Amino acid sequence: MSTDVLICGAGRTPFGRSEATGRQLAADAVNAALADAGIGWSRVRAAFGGSDSAGLADTLVSRLGLTGVPFVNVKNGCATGGSALISAVNAIRSGMADVVLAVGFDKHPRGAFDPRPEDWGLGAEYGSDGLMVTTQFFGMKIQRYMHDHGITSRTLALVAEKAYRNGALTPEAWRRKPLSAEEILGSGMVSDPLTRFMFCSPGAGAAALVLCSPEAARTVDGSPVTLRSAALRTRRFGSFEVFSPSVPAGEPTSVSRDASAAAFEEAGLGPRDVDVCQLQDTESGAEVMHLAECGFCEDGEQERLVASGATGIDGTLPVNTDGGCIANGEPIGASGLRQVYEIVQQLRGRAGDRQVPDRPRVGFTHVYGAPGVSACTVLSR
Repeated sequence: MSTDVLICGAGRTPFGRSEATGRQLAADAVNAALADAGIGWSRVRAAFGGSDSAGLADTLVSRLGLTGVPFVNVKNGCATGGSALISAVNAIRSGMADVVLAVGFDKHPRGAFDPRPEDWGLGAEYGSDGLMVTTQFFGMKIQRYMHDHGITSRTLALVAEKAYRNGALTPEAWRRKPLSAEEILGSGMVSDPLTRFMFCSPGAGAAALVLCSPEAARTVDGSPVTLRSAALRTRRFGSFEVFSPSVPAGEPTSVSRDASAAAFEEAGLGPRDVDVCQLQDTESGAEVMHLAECGFCEDGEQERLVASGATGIDGTLPVNTDGGCIANGEPIGASGLRQVYEIVQQLRGRAGDRQVPDRPRVGFTHVYGAPGVSACTVLSR
């Protein structure tokens, strides 16, 4: 596909707990993105958005304006935001519209997610046996990975320590108190080897992007960032995923490897070109595994990489500079677009106290979710 797509506006709300409804948060994020681009709602020619549990995105027109704009609802688990973004990209590349909005939002109740097995193509017994509890899946997956590749629990704690440290520098983050690796290791076991402070929490929040064709970008006031690629993939046979009822023998396949490889191929770049990245960190083990699955290191190299500080803001490969899901929490519909928002700010040089030195030029985002879906982007300035 030859048509360039530029992100001309980006907005987000604080994540965490909120008295506002999910739709109110979504409208706030959209208005912030429109203001960032220097345009009004009436200039938007198409919109895509969604949430997991906070309502229908197309109903936002009652708050934003009844302009008749085509507004498509998207619901794709943790990849909802990424799916909305890819839909917006395709709308521009197809010639459907020259200014397109992507928005993701959610507001989850306190406590763990409570999915129904029937909604995921599973029998009711899968839930009654306790296997719909996502913390158990994450614990099992990282435990196997640690066994196979020599990763220690301290590495998991160091990943979470970095998340809270970066979250303290992010005004919109939920968890803004730095925690030491020792405090994280001692915070109480949830699903071995993952402790309480290694996990993100369901929460509330919204993020939105304004995408433009090159011609439209010349007419707006925003500081555009080029979206080099956006790729979405679902699981192949042999994967080990959330809500997967069985694991075949042999080395598992990885939907994140597939999605990241597709994004890099489309962008004409590789992992070594990336200056700053966002990786899904539903818990700290996920960030460890995704470092390798997205091509930034070999399996097992994370032990050295994390201990060296390479993934810190001042490191050679800054990861989750805003604190990721661990510090921000996870409003499911918003997470993928929050990641892109952060990379846009980093590439613009507007990330404040968490700004990566020497003005990064290439950024990468990766989101992963049930039942085995991943969306990745490559951006540049």
